[in-house]
Amino acid sequence: MKDVVINIPSVSFPSQFATDAEKASEGFGLLVGQSIQAEWFRKDGNQCRYYNQWRDFHRLRLYARGEQSVQKYKNELAIDGDLSYLNLDWTPVPILPKFVDVVDNGMSDRLFKVKAYAQDAMSQSKRSKYQDMVEGQMAAKDVLTTIQESTGVNPFMMNPEELPQTDEELSLYMQLNYKPAIEIAEEEAINTIFDENHYQDTRKRIDYDLTVIGIGVAKHEFLPGAGVEVSYVDPANIVYSYTEDPFFQDCFYWGEIKTLPITELLKIDQSLTPEQLQEISMYSQSWYNYYNVAQFYENSLFYRETCTLLYFNYKSTKKIVYKKKILEGGGARVIEKDDTFNPPVEMMEEGKFEKIEKTIDVWYNGIMVMGTNIILKWEMAENMVRPKSASQHALPNYVAVAPRMYKGVIESLVRRMVPFADLIQITHLKLQQVIARTVPDGVFIDADGLNEVDLGTGNAYNPEDALRLYFQTGSVIGRSYTQDGDFNNARVPIQQLTSNSGASKTQMLIANYNHYLDMIRSVTGLNEARDGSTPDPNSLVGVQKLAALNSNTATRHILEGGLFIYRSLAEALTYRIADILEYADFRDDFANKIGKYNVSILNDISDLYIYDFGIFIEISPDEEQKAQLEANIQIALSKGDINLEDAIDIREIKNLKLANQLLKMKRIKKQEREEKMAMQQQAMISQQQLKSQEMAAQTNMAKIQAETQSKMQIKQSEAAFDIEKLKAEAELKRMLMAEEFGYNMQLAGIQQSALGARETQKEKEKNARISKQNTEQSKLINQRKNNLPPINFESNEDSLDGLSMGEFEPR
Repeated sequence: MKDVVINIPSVSFPSQFATDAEKASEGFGLLVGQSIQAEWFRKDGNQCRYYNQWRDFHRLRLYARGEQSVQKYKNELAIDGDLSYLNLDWTPVPILPKFVDVVDNGMSDRLFKVKAYAQDAMSQSKRSKYQDMVEGQMAAKDVLTTIQESTGVNPFMMNPEELPQTDEELSLYMQLNYKPAIEIAEEEAINTIFDENHYQDTRKRIDYDLTVIGIGVAKHEFLPGAGVEVSYVDPANIVYSYTEDPFFQDCFYWGEIKTLPITELLKIDQSLTPEQLQEISMYSQSWYNYYNVAQFYENSLFYRETCTLLYFNYKSTKKIVYKKKILEGGGARVIEKDDTFNPPVEMMEEGKFEKIEKTIDVWYNGIMVMGTNIILKWEMAENMVRPKSASQHALPNYVAVAPRMYKGVIESLVRRMVPFADLIQITHLKLQQVIARTVPDGVFIDADGLNEVDLGTGNAYNPEDALRLYFQTGSVIGRSYTQDGDFNNARVPIQQLTSNSGASKTQMLIANYNHYLDMIRSVTGLNEARDGSTPDPNSLVGVQKLAALNSNTATRHILEGGLFIYRSLAEALTYRIADILEYADFRDDFANKIGKYNVSILNDISDLYIYDFGIFIEISPDEEQKAQLEANIQIALSKGDINLEDAIDIREIKNLKLANQLLKMKRIKKQEREEKMAMQQQAMISQQQLKSQEMAAQTNMAKIQAETQSKMQIKQSEAAFDIEKLKAEAELKRMLMAEEFGYNMQLAGIQQSALGARETQKEKEKNARISKQNTEQSKLINQRKNNLPPINFESNEDSLDGLSMGEFEPR
């Protein structure tokens, strides 16, 4: 073993212009591994880059745990290295762990989830088609409403109440409501892989590293038979190419140092012989002597049975060359060639073929035994992560972020606090010194004063009795005058001695302690409101919350660093999921795992590899953002601009921008709805008034009709009565007329009879008169003829009762 000497040569990386065959050789891989080893492990004096980084990270982690070395404090307080006069408790004051826990646990409280956005041509076509349908429904809403009202058939393809009114509302509607099944399937797939790998636990470790050492690293890889694995990587064991990018996106190699049992090497390379394993064991023991990666773990069995390996990834390029042969029929045939295929132009013109080539990024995986020339594995990586939109690029297996890195130097929150933590510890030790040397208060006893006191018991008044009496009762017995009658200067035999020698120093040290504690809060932004240690009783709750929110702003870069790792892993998993579903033997089992939460997406999972997704992280708003959103919601609720159901929907949205847009849209919708309801209510009122007027008119009409009908009935009754009356009168008249007619007939008969009788009488009288006239005429004629004397034709009938008319002649 003593003959084995670790010698790390100073070598440089091989040429990137080597052929693909040369890059695939183990010699090329060994040269890459030795170059990484020389850059990180070659000692310059007693220092090397890897050890310096490991020691720095280890020191910060000890400070974060409150377990830092106390030797520097002993050197500070020792006098020429002598600590014999100091009896102190050197245990570090655990100040930093509290601040680290406040930040780290605060990161764990933030909730976020993966949002997948299908951005391939087919998905965009479906999205555009759906948006066109919605726009068509928007444009034809009035016509479709008319059709629905007139025919009773619903021609809408969606709820007309949910149709957007403007382009802004349409954009918001598409973001909130349009979610194709393939995006849901992708999100379920990513979440399934994260859950199976217990990423929540990994995330906590990454957040802790970002807080303590300023860098977080995770790894994703595809393991045959096991699927996709997402694991935590200790940044102290990581090696990488120099970069000034805090996201490490321009690193061309990554490496991880692992200490494994030698028996595990057979799983990596089964062709290893016992002699080679023995050689590796000897080199491993020498390697521990050269540089102990295990750090403070002293065990000879451990040295003998383990070895240190470098797992590394190296980025290079690969040329894909094809020979395109032009066929006689006008077609073409493509034949794959290696990168050395380079025929002359004349040959290509004569043979009617051309050379087609494309350069892509590739990653090589290697495993090298540290301190040796033994490389266990060197091959081009399988299942490389390639974005579909830029397939010439390949992503590394490692994802890292150092939010406050500058020129390769990593800054962390704990690093800022270390100087003040040391000052707090020194102040604490000094405070112990002052307290240890503080003299308690005592009493002064004047023996001469005690001798002058006679207790009357015959016993002497000694100091022990005086102290017992003083401490038990607080009383002191003394004499103003001596037994000889002289003034007693020691009349108060016991006097209290007050010592304040350490009070001012103690107060000064406590003030320094609080000052350094405030300095930690100042340099980190973690104020009292953040940890709630000393809340101000006079401060309002809102003021304290604002102070805590301002403190969250000071540590936002840590949260953003963790989100970058989460998003990068989700993007990598997107491409690995496509490879699993297209190439892996267990793709059906994986599809069933994804679909166990949602059976409806199983059919879409089978075609998941066809699509290309963009990954976004939807983070829950912090307390400040929630407070702002809640204030807007409460204002809108108080004014009646939104309903309680709208407020619940708005609170469910994690994206603050979309939540505010939805709040505005809900507010506008409610205003429009209220205006519409007001118009409908007004129209209803008008319609009711019109109906009331119509009803009043109808009532009046009915009343008039009833009155008219009543009058008509009355008139009809009166007419009928009149008719009956007339009929009765007519009947009476008829009867009267008949009676009258009878009477008239009788009268007429009587009159006729009278007339007849009268006429008869007249005829008789006429005949008598004629006869008389004729007689008298005959008498006259006879008189004339005979000239006879006048004849007196007067008869006795011309006088009444014998009275002659002469009596009435004038006299």
